[in-house]
Amino acid sequence: MFVSQQLTNSLLVFLFFSLVTLIGAGVGAVATVVAAPAILGLAGFTAGGIAAGSYAASMMSAAAVANGGGIAAGSVVAALQAAGAAGISLAGQAVVGAVGAAVGAAASMASNCTL
Repeated sequence: MFVSQQLTNSLLVFLFFSLVTLIGAGVGAVATVVAAPAILGLAGFTAGGIAAGSYAASMMSAAAVANGGGIAAGSVVAALQAAGAAGISLAGQAVVGAVGAAVGAAASMASNCTL
């Protein structure tokens, strides 16, 4: 009976921490999808273009110098500006959500560790 009780307790603990990890992943996914447009705007990638004096302007300047004066189509700066101007596409939201879910799950799992 004792071994059976230990296995039952171990299973319950495992299920509890699995549930907590899934909740952490969900929170991370939702938070990043919701926050991403605001963060793009704060960085300077706005609907009206790249804001002067912003981090986005620094990125654009560095990319232009590296590319001989222009911004390459499909570059990181171009993609971020497109997302800042038109919003993040559904595929982009899926990627951002997946990254947020992974970070949320990792943070949840790290907080569940007892050393």
